[in-house]
Amino acid sequence: MSLKLIEKHRSFGGEQCKYTHYSEVLKCEMTFSIYLPSNKEKKKIPLIWWLSGLTCTDDNFSQKSGFQRLAEKYQVAVMIPDTSPRGEHVADDDGWDLGKGAGFYLNATQDPWAKHYHMYTYIVDELTTIASTLVPHFSGEESIMGHSMGGHGALVIGMKNATRFKAISAFSPILSPSQVPWGIKAFSTYLGEDQATWNEWDASELVKEASVPPILITQGTEDQFYQNQLDETCFLKNARENNQEVYYKKAEGYDHSYFFIATFLEGHFSFHMQHLR
Repeated sequence: MSLKLIEKHRSFGGEQCKYTHYSEVLKCEMTFSIYLPSNKEKKKIPLIWWLSGLTCTDDNFSQKSGFQRLAEKYQVAVMIPDTSPRGEHVADDDGWDLGKGAGFYLNATQDPWAKHYHMYTYIVDELTTIASTLVPHFSGEESIMGHSMGGHGALVIGMKNATRFKAISAFSPILSPSQVPWGIKAFSTYLGEDQATWNEWDASELVKEASVPPILITQGTEDQFYQNQLDETCFLKNARENNQEVYYKKAEGYDHSYFFIATFLEGHFSFHMQHLR
């Protein structure tokens, strides 16, 4: 494994680390960040995954949210992947909502994207194996959360792996990508025009399944992308009809930014820890 540590910072007693490695799944060099709590008592610790939104890298959450204080408080490791494949040889688009920085956490089937854009398999398989080697005293328990496109990713990955992840949470997620401009553009490009193939990557379809982990969603009412991109109607209807444990909360006056995320992050960490321990 070509794993290389390129940054390490002391933060709230734990360590914020950044690595590079060559991904066999994505066929390019990738970076990711991970926070390891101090774990002074050498207890078994769980792992929370964070998936970031459009145009982001692993740096956005690690540098803007202040999550390290909470990860140390709750003694949990946090894994932060990048949002897409990277490199000059990787297919891209002129738009900011497609291509690099906009991998949508799926496995592309259409050329030229199919060669590199397999973020789902990268996270669920390859990066999972790496994470298990980096977290000392790992308990084996995991949950997943994310923001915007990363909220979509957290819901999709969490529900497609319902026996693995104990809980899912999201800030301002794309809940019905098959019905909104961001998702329609990404799905038609990465997956093709046959909309029947889109369902396995759409949270509003996956929530119809027999059993999914508990879900917490927080949405700002002054979010500039709500309701055009982030409408909750279809998702909540399907969740309610299938008796899923979904908590959907609106935050009055909050927007799409990391100011919003930082404000409500402790509530999300508390939610995850209720189900991880």
